[in-house]
Amino acid sequence: MSRGKRPQWMIDIAIERMDILFNRAEMEFITHPERSHRYVELALKLSTKYNTKVPEKWKRRYCKKCKSFLSPGRNCTVRLVNSEVNIFCGECGHAMKIPYRKEQKNKRRAKYESIKKRNDE
Repeated sequence: MSRGKRPQWMIDIAIERMDILFNRAEMEFITHPERSHRYVELALKLSTKYNTKVPEKWKRRYCKKCKSFLSPGRNCTVRLVNSEVNIFCGECGHAMKIPYRKEQKNKRRAKYESIKKRNDE
């Protein structure tokens, strides 16, 4: 085992724990928002310690700046602006901008292929 590398079983356990912490953060947010923010901090510490990525499902559910759990409609707003999804944190005011051009491109491609298939028949 080289320096800094962890065995795969440790990484799998860390990812499972992060998933559990984010699920708990989601459940606890309404009653104890400060507790859910702490769960997010713990999950991010796990990802740093074991050098893993946060699960894809939870990547956009916390603020990258203040590390607080985001719940749309409660402490964050989600807007569509110029082919971007903007997520504004209500705690610190940070804006995460996520492009969605690729999704639009795939949608157009699928539409074009269906029209082409219809014309061929």
